[in-house]
Amino acid sequence: MSSINRFQKLVADAKSRIKEITVQDYLAQTRDKKPLLIDVREDSDWQQGHAQDAVHLNRGVIELKIEEKIPDVTTPIVCYCGGGSRSALVADSLQKMGYTNVLSLAGGYKAWTETGSPVSREADRK
Repeated sequence: MSSINRFQKLVADAKSRIKEITVQDYLAQTRDKKPLLIDVREDSDWQQGHAQDAVHLNRGVIELKIEEKIPDVTTPIVCYCGGGSRSALVADSLQKMGYTNVLSLAGGYKAWTETGSPVSREADRK
């Protein structure tokens, strides 16, 4: 029997207060109604590949920079990380900051790529 570590407990606690959205449900929304997609992974992960049209605000700075990037706390936001844990923590934190329409992408970037959803790479932009 494996035990749950402290990080997993922290994530489970955050997930009890936030909502998640699947990749399919996110993509099914019409373009003008899609929430802003925020990649909260590290810079090196972002450079290797990220969801097309995503904005990068890594977990280490998002609370510091979110208000300048997204001043309207009612803006629909979907956060994602590698697998859905760190984005749940970020969604919880943003809710505590007063953001009222924040979701976490279930399964994170791994789920995004497994569904064949569009990806961009920094090398593609040069």
